[in-house]
Amino acid sequence: MKREYKTMKKSYRFLDKTGLSTPLDIIGDVHGCFEELSELLEKLGYRETENGYVHPDGRTCVFVGDLTDRGPASVPCIKLVMKTVKAGNAYYVIGNHDDMLRRYLQGNPVKLMRGLETTAAEFEKEMKAFREEVRQFLEDLPLYITFDKGKLLVVHAGIKEEMIGRTGERVRTFCLYGDIDGSTDEYGYPVRADWAASYQGKPFVVFGHSPVREARRYENALNIDTGCVFGGKLSAYRYPEKEITEVPARRKYAEHKDFPDEEE
Repeated sequence: MKREYKTMKKSYRFLDKTGLSTPLDIIGDVHGCFEELSELLEKLGYRETENGYVHPDGRTCVFVGDLTDRGPASVPCIKLVMKTVKAGNAYYVIGNHDDMLRRYLQGNPVKLMRGLETTAAEFEKEMKAFREEVRQFLEDLPLYITFDKGKLLVVHAGIKEEMIGRTGERVRTFCLYGDIDGSTDEYGYPVRADWAASYQGKPFVVFGHSPVREARRYENALNIDTGCVFGGKLSAYRYPEKEITEVPARRKYAEHKDFPDEEE
């Protein structure tokens, strides 16, 4: 069941898959790291087919958003995941970088920064039909997905208990960017409150967006963005097993203040 909220000619959706009992593999922010993504999927037991990656035991991938930007191969990541989602073998919630790409492909004025410049350069080499296919695909992505009788929720950056089951501009902003107030730190990064530390909602929330060196567990949430594009790892949370599977980055593709060249 897909529920929609429409305003200013946009659709903000969440996807209700509470009846789905298939085991899941929830994958953190990929950011154009195609080789690491392929390695992780194979490590999880998936095999590439004409319908994308498929697991012989019927497991399903869920991507927390931000497939693109900063890494070397955003277009291959999009092609792989789009094929797998369209075949019904994966789910994908929109991230803030996916949303920037969506607006860029719509022809809206978007600053080519924070990695979008690398993705835009890749898309310049693609046919117009493919660009349009990706635009439509991104426009239809949900803000968050609920699974397993409401016990699990996957979102890009975060969600508050009272937002679950709702949509709208405020919910959209929180899902894409987390708990922000518009301020930035000394490095120019948005200042975000740690919403997961006080989250008391019913669903266990798996999210990404804010890179951490190790998957960060909270009382009822888990951050699995382990900074692959910054030289960290690409991680997956296996549900219901509650296990983390990961592969190391092949190299450091971009800089981040929390991923210095040498750990302090």
